[in-house]
Amino acid sequence: MKTDTIKDIMTKNVVSVSQDQTLLDVKHIYEKKHFHHHIPVTEGEKLVGMISLADFMYGVNGAGLDDNSSIYTEKTVKDIMMPNPKYVASDANISEVAQMLSKGRYRALPVVENAKMVGIITTADMIRYYLNKKD
Repeated sequence: MKTDTIKDIMTKNVVSVSQDQTLLDVKHIYEKKHFHHHIPVTEGEKLVGMISLADFMYGVNGAGLDDNSSIYTEKTVKDIMMPNPKYVASDANISEVAQMLSKGRYRALPVVENAKMVGIITTADMIRYYLNKKD
């Protein structure tokens, strides 16, 4: 019997940012792509950090919604990202990762294979997996 792995259910088309992008780029991702979870920070294909919505909100405190605020154009991703984020391997067991996500500390975890970020696993991915499993 095959054990399902994260690779089977992860989101593969991941939106990520680089360390030198401005916070305006991050703002637009949250606004226009309707993100509500973490955004991976990559250099090439290597995972170097994560930005949570809370990191972003603290980082732009006082900026308001106007794109012209200097906070959005002067601060970069590197200023607010969490370096060396927690991640899971693509062959990780779905049940084990579900346990990690259920503890509430993470809403999304990057998926890494051979030092390359290949996807992200979110709580929504897990919910879809368990709902489809019942059918």
